[in-house]
Amino acid sequence: MKLRLPLVRLAPLFVLVATCAIAAPAKAQAAAPAAPSAAAAPAAAPITGNVQNARDKVSMCIGCHGIPGYKASFPELYHVPMIAGQNARYIEAALNEYKKGARSHPTMDAIAGSLSDQDIADLAAYYSNLK
Repeated sequence: MKLRLPLVRLAPLFVLVATCAIAAPAKAQAAAPAAPSAAAAPAAAPITGNVQNARDKVSMCIGCHGIPGYKASFPELYHVPMIAGQNARYIEAALNEYKKGARSHPTMDAIAGSLSDQDIADLAAYYSNLK
């Protein structure tokens, strides 16, 4: 007997596995002590999102945000918004709020916590250019 499940029904499992794979290195990196700097760092240039670089990063997003009408079932039934075409500043703000704990959803907390500021800018640029 073959077990056949539609891919959409397996999406929450993939998200959970991806979340665990992403969250563990992020927590380890956060626990590592910061190296002292010899001199004060100069003011950083503004971060600009790169659509091409984001193409290697979107795999963690499309499992939920790329399925029309998708609803996540963890921790409760939740309608997952489509983010294609959303304003880049809004996407950046939302990811930074998840990263800092101002917004909370277990999956998004783990994913956003693993992203660098450059990753966030790249993903925002990518999704804001989709329609």
